Amino acid sequence: MNKITSISDVRRYFHNNKEPIYFISATNFNLLGIGDWVGNFRHINYIDCFDRRQKNVFVPREKFPRDFESIEDINNYLLEHKEVIDYLKSRGGKGVATFLMFDEHTEEICEQLGLRVAFPPAKLRSRMDNKIETVRIGNKVGVPSVPNVLAKVDSYQHLLEVCQELGTQDLVIQSAYGDSGHTTFFVSNESEYYKYAEEIEAEPEVKIMKRINCRGSAIEACSTRCGTVVGPLMTELVGFKSLTPYKGGWCGNEMFAGAFSQEVRDKAREYTFLFGEALREEGYRGYFELDFLIDMDTQDVYLGELNPRVTGASSLTNVAAFAHSDVPLFLFHLLEFSDQDFDLDIEDINDRWAHPDSIDSWSQLVIKYTEESVDLLTQAPQSGVWRMAEDGSIAYGHYDPHPHAAESEQEAFFLRISGVGDFRYEGADLGILITRGRLMDDDFQLTPRAKAWIEGIRGQFAGQALQDPVVEEVAVSHAIGGGNFKIL
Repeated sequence: MNKITSISDVRRYFHNNKEPIYFISATNFNLLGIGDWVGNFRHINYIDCFDRRQKNVFVPREKFPRDFESIEDINNYLLEHKEVIDYLKSRGGKGVATFLMFDEHTEEICEQLGLRVAFPPAKLRSRMDNKIETVRIGNKVGVPSVPNVLAKVDSYQHLLEVCQELGTQDLVIQSAYGDSGHTTFFVSNESEYYKYAEEIEAEPEVKIMKRINCRGSAIEACSTRCGTVVGPLMTELVGFKSLTPYKGGWCGNEMFAGAFSQEVRDKAREYTFLFGEALREEGYRGYFELDFLIDMDTQDVYLGELNPRVTGASSLTNVAAFAHSDVPLFLFHLLEFSDQDFDLDIEDINDRWAHPDSIDSWSQLVIKYTEESVDLLTQAPQSGVWRMAEDGSIAYGHYDPHPHAAESEQEAFFLRISGVGDFRYEGADLGILITRGRLMDDDFQLTPRAKAWIEGIRGQFAGQALQDPVVEEVAVSHAIGGGNFKIL
């Protein structure tokens, strides 16, 4: 078609798309509903969240024992699986591949299969994913981080020496890579330091921050040749013991127009645009997410970290009102990696997306198993729409693969991750619940409705205890090998 110059052109272009486009990952969670917008879009997944009821989700039937250490391992396994290869051939043998995570081996496999990876190179993504690099990029363009020092740490005494300029020994230390629930260390004295000393001292460089009274937030964006499209600022649920066993671990998001003050929201959007333009200078383009830390004492906005990819928050970004009035943010990413010429008014889109009327209220809970025990699941809830009664009890409503099917705050869409026959162990992802409205109050505590949903969903799972410690050890190994360790 001719050059794309309007949102209606974008809609029509993807509605008429004939080229196969795939999202290859452990589950389809991150890009729920994108197939409603993009013709010929399919998910290729390892975990069958929908019991084979969803026609645009392909899951190989035969599973071979493998020790997966990452999502990249799962994706490489899928791409080399005969059933997946046959499926790709049945749909023309070529197309576009998108991922949550991938590595250079993934790129090699895709080239052999005739798939074009719609992301910047894995090597560049890895460099951008470095938390130390994020600080440096932000500093270049005036996007500040929490007062910090970047240094190699050899001992607790050395830590005190290098962070002297921060004026405090109450610190947060992060390694360059890794999930925040595992690689963020809170240190205020020597005994706390020695809990994590081996991990901290093994790093060539760490980020040492002054601990502040802050709230986490997230914002997703897409860097394109026309400029950076910026979504709304979302609050983050972090470290709730009823959802995650990891201190500082992400466990959900809220989207609503009044998240933080207007000044904070405007500043976060400004910083995100600046950072997106800086990423283009670095050679990175496409979808990304920034975490911001909001100092609750001063209202200062600080850069937390960069995720150069779609994320767990993408499921909310792409179903909100602004996405349905225009197009989901991910379509700008696909457009950027297409051969189609386009020239869009990004400033106009950003102004429209920043307006409170464009932001309806959604929340999601990422529910992990928080006990230290291991068992075998004998019962698990179905994916679909669940309803809550006045007494807080829940019941299955009907099957639907889309969060928008939850029409009120008394309903929720649940995506099951762990199913019957899976091992349930500390940190295992049980599922994700998405509902309209807020699940935290103004003090950032879980609401009674949130607690009722958590208790209700947990009550739908049942497991058979494993008594033998050796069996438990084998079970955990098997569960991790099954890719159930971390899917978001």
